[in-house]
Amino acid sequence: MKQQEVHQFLLRFFQANSCPIIDQGPGHMTVQLTVEMDKQIMNRPFYWHWREKTGGEPNPMKITFITDKDAAPEDLDGEFIYFGAPRLFEIFKAVKQNGRFIRMYEKIESAGAKIPLQPWLGLNVMISYQSDMKKDKLLSLGLHLVSGKMVEDFQRKLTTHSLASQISDYCFTMSPMIKPESGLKRMEHYITQAALQEPSDWAEASVKRWKNDLQLLDQFYEDTEEKPEEYHLEKQALQTLYKPKILVHIENGGLFFLQNNIPS
Repeated sequence: MKQQEVHQFLLRFFQANSCPIIDQGPGHMTVQLTVEMDKQIMNRPFYWHWREKTGGEPNPMKITFITDKDAAPEDLDGEFIYFGAPRLFEIFKAVKQNGRFIRMYEKIESAGAKIPLQPWLGLNVMISYQSDMKKDKLLSLGLHLVSGKMVEDFQRKLTTHSLASQISDYCFTMSPMIKPESGLKRMEHYITQAALQEPSDWAEASVKRWKNDLQLLDQFYEDTEEKPEEYHLEKQALQTLYKPKILVHIENGGLFFLQNNIPS
């Protein structure tokens, strides 16, 4: 997960959870957390327990995240966040806790004319290439449920649209030609093909290391006519460690109703 993807993910996450973005720029953003979001990601249980016991006025934190140290102002005081950071892990947990599927509408100001909103199905998927090492790739897809058009980098492209959980006045949603269930099947096929397009050198290198360690194991027991249970257990452990596998996990998704088309 690249730093730009981390930045866009944070932006969409806080907007979807009604946390005002007070300031943002290249490589940073300042967010005013809600009470609920502070409880979920800031790890302050004693503070909130004390507030609830005393009945004091809640004071959720305002926090600055730095996603690119080179792009952010040098004197900016904030928390550097990256893929693998404990704070980002807490945010991932909050996503799962709050629901992995949302429904959002583009904010539209109309003078009275009725405006149609087009349905899109969006998915953020983590593809993990695993052996004794691991490499993750985030794939953000959008499927237009009228035309069947598929676009990548959907999450970032959504940032050009102002979204809300309620539909704007004088707007209405177009009926999808493709049902979301059918759309998910199309996206599953696309994700499978995308996963298989990754160069296989990582898997070949893993198999080579597997064979080398297996040879060492066989040499250690070469004078043993009947292999003991430990040999078979170690052999199985090597297979578990080195055997290449590709895992796909849906991080989150949603239905998005937009006025204009999304570029490819």
